[in-house]
Amino acid sequence: MGLRQITFAVGPLACNCTLLGDDAGRRAVVIDPGAEVDGILQLLAEHHWRLEAIYITHAHIDHIGGAAELKRRTGAPVWLNPRDHQLAGTLDMQAQWIGVPPPPQVTPDAALIAGARLELGGETLQVLETPGHTEGSVCLYLSGEHKLFAGDTLFAGSIGRTDLPGGSTPAILRSLHEVVLALPDETRVIPGHGPETTIARERATNPFLTGM
Repeated sequence: MGLRQITFAVGPLACNCTLLGDDAGRRAVVIDPGAEVDGILQLLAEHHWRLEAIYITHAHIDHIGGAAELKRRTGAPVWLNPRDHQLAGTLDMQAQWIGVPPPPQVTPDAALIAGARLELGGETLQVLETPGHTEGSVCLYLSGEHKLFAGDTLFAGSIGRTDLPGGSTPAILRSLHEVVLALPDETRVIPGHGPETTIARERATNPFLTGM
C-alpha cells in the first residue's frame, strides 16, 4: 500500500509542506511545517493519524515557522540538522525580512544527519545532507517509493538560492552533482516550492545542472 502523501503550500512564500501517513498504523510525520498549523492538525485528525515526528529540511522561516507550535500541540519531536541550529535561532530577524510576525522559537530534539534512517509504515526515509542553500540543508529520500523531498536544494528548472546567510554556490552544486543526481532517474522530486519534477528531467534540462 505504501505511505499516503499529502503535499500542500503553506504560508506567504508557499512552502510545500508534506504529511506522510501510515494508514494501517495510524502514524504520520510532517516535513517542513512552515505555517498554517491548524490546517496540518485538521488533516491529521481527518486521517486519524498520530504525529510522530517533525522533519525540517532547513531552518528558513518559511519551512520551520510552524514547528514550535506543532510540537507544543502534538508532542512530536523536531528533527533538524545541527549545522542549521544557529540559523534556527534567527527567526525574529527572518520574520522582519519577509514582513511577518515572528513565530515561537523552536528547540530541536533530534539530529537530522546523514545515515539516519527514519522508519514509518515499513518504509524508510534516508537523510541526505545537501549543504549549499543553508549549511545544514538536507533532503529526505523515500527509497521504497523513489521520492525525494528536496527542501530548497532542487526545484523544477532551478536550484536553491545561495545569497542568504550560510549559502554557498560551490557547496550546493557539489551536493547536487554528488548526492542528488546519484539517485535513480525515475525518482520523483517534491521540492520546497513549486511543482514536482524528476531526477531525469532535471539532469537533462535544468540549466544549473547542464551548464547551459
